[in-house]
Amino acid sequence: MANTTASKLNEIPRGAVGRGGVLDVAARLFREQGYGSVSLRKIAAAAGIKAGSIYYHFGSKDEIVAAVLDAGIQVVHESMRQAVSALPEGAGAEAILRAAIRAHLRALLDVSDYSSANVRIFGQVPQSVRDANLHTRRAYEAEWDNLLSRIQADGALKREVDIRRLRLMLIGALNATLEWFDPHRGSAEALSRTYADVFLNGILERQET
Repeated sequence: MANTTASKLNEIPRGAVGRGGVLDVAARLFREQGYGSVSLRKIAAAAGIKAGSIYYHFGSKDEIVAAVLDAGIQVVHESMRQAVSALPEGAGAEAILRAAIRAHLRALLDVSDYSSANVRIFGQVPQSVRDANLHTRRAYEAEWDNLLSRIQADGALKREVDIRRLRLMLIGALNATLEWFDPHRGSAEALSRTYADVFLNGILERQET
């Protein structure tokens, strides 16, 4: 694992980077190594700058973490919103949910170090940093709640389903894939189809009565 990480870090272009470059490097490191193992000195070294140069952009490690967490949610939120908006007018509930699930998983597993870092380190960071991220996190949760509520109002989702619990279960299951997903054994695209099939159709064969 150490050799893999070192190899990836060596691929990062050396030289001066701006605020965005520091965040890109930090997100990759947090995704791979977690919160506690990543220091400002390590971020600076991976970015090819002196440790003191980071202070031109950020006042502390936790300020970097807060920016990475916000960006991680914003990336997956925008990906999901655009995927649903791109569907033809009048698209059915199944198409909408499949698009939302696919967008979330692709942002998490294929597209963004930020989204993956958010899921991986959120529980590791200080409470003050988590609190600062709550507004962005709540906005994404509200996007899902509104989506599921519209589907329920249209009659496609059972009336007795609790929207908040469904959203917690759905996002929790999608985020958990980060811990075991292996891109060498399958794609995020295929995984999204499997998850959508399970959520939409269940796991048990229907028995004739």
